[in-house]
Amino acid sequence: MHTRKFQMAAVLTAALLASGCSQGSATRTSSGEDGKTTLRYFTFSAAPDHVKDLDKIVAAFERENPKIDVVVETAPYDEYFTKLQTSIAGGTAPDTFELNYENFVTYASAGSLLDLGSVAGDGDPSVYAQESLNAFKRDGKQYALPASFSTVVLFYNKDLFEKAGVDVPTADWTWAEEQAAAAKLTDKKKGVFGDFQPVQFFEFYKTLKQAGGEFLTADGKKSAFNSPQGVKAAQWLVSKVGKTMPTEAEIGGTADYDTNLFKSGKLAMWHNGIWQFAGLKDVPFEWDVVVEPGDATRASAVFHNAVAASSTTKHGKEAWAWARFLSSSGTAATTRIESSWELPPVSDQAVLSGYLKDPKPANRQAVFDALKSIALPPVIKRQQEMQDAVTKELSEAAAGRKPVPDALKAAAAAVDALLG
Repeated sequence: MHTRKFQMAAVLTAALLASGCSQGSATRTSSGEDGKTTLRYFTFSAAPDHVKDLDKIVAAFERENPKIDVVVETAPYDEYFTKLQTSIAGGTAPDTFELNYENFVTYASAGSLLDLGSVAGDGDPSVYAQESLNAFKRDGKQYALPASFSTVVLFYNKDLFEKAGVDVPTADWTWAEEQAAAAKLTDKKKGVFGDFQPVQFFEFYKTLKQAGGEFLTADGKKSAFNSPQGVKAAQWLVSKVGKTMPTEAEIGGTADYDTNLFKSGKLAMWHNGIWQFAGLKDVPFEWDVVVEPGDATRASAVFHNAVAASSTTKHGKEAWAWARFLSSSGTAATTRIESSWELPPVSDQAVLSGYLKDPKPANRQAVFDALKSIALPPVIKRQQEMQDAVTKELSEAAAGRKPVPDALKAAAAAVDALLG
């Protein structure tokens, strides 16, 4: 299930938040004997599969900026934020580094990031998809530049739809239309299910937004999802279980159950991420994608990575130049597309033409249309505990052990305790 793809690392500890920005300087603060500035960049997404792709981008940047040497440092995702936190607290932060959205919010709140607007040179902000750029603003300041993204869309098996005589999904579909189609496409005797959408935190905050609700109050101090909209969103997820999608017992803890079900031609619709495209190239049936259906409004889960600079770097202008190049240059965009290293959140459709021309899936435009209505995940200090608490209560409801309103009430109480 796509939840594992996005199990978020723990955010900064309360100690770091209390300490504010570090007063130390970057490890390398002076220019070398050749007059070049050494700029450190720390990343988790490049290793191990895209180190050579990043090297290609670095080489192109250094050709355009011969007075800057970029030194790349990597760490696996499960170690990355611990190492970054330690370096910031110890005054040895890299000049620039990669952040996902959840951790961006925490680091920006801690005062650990440089306001890139304070050092920005010439640069047209319209090169970015506007919603992606806005995601990395805080209090009106641009503390990071969006470098890559992945979206969750609705996959569908065209052959199953055709055999059942059901119209395929469109960009105008609502929950009701998805539900009606799923019911017609489900044939348990043949082991065919109409729909699969995990019942967990990452799907809930998105469907809550689709229902017109909010996860937290405007000041972020209390939960707001124990509401009519929240009940509707949770019920939408839970109501599929045992009817148009398998139960927890039927899944039986099997790894990649949903992926294998879709690949075997036994799943008509599947809520999942665009990282699944490559693995579906050779399936023996026709399939495509659309933007996920909405209810009161549309909202798509979009997972962003961005480039930020340390508030203590002595090379602010160089840091901005590198962040700008890595996030928006033609070299970076085409390298990401050609290597399937996520996608660049750029607005120029010409840059994305190669990606859009790939025939599988045909409707790749849906990947970018999803950026028009982003549902950003809620972020608190005790992030992982919040995610686990919500998923636990939703699972109770999905298994029939609690009514949806009771499960949502318990989840809200748990989140309020974490916030309190």
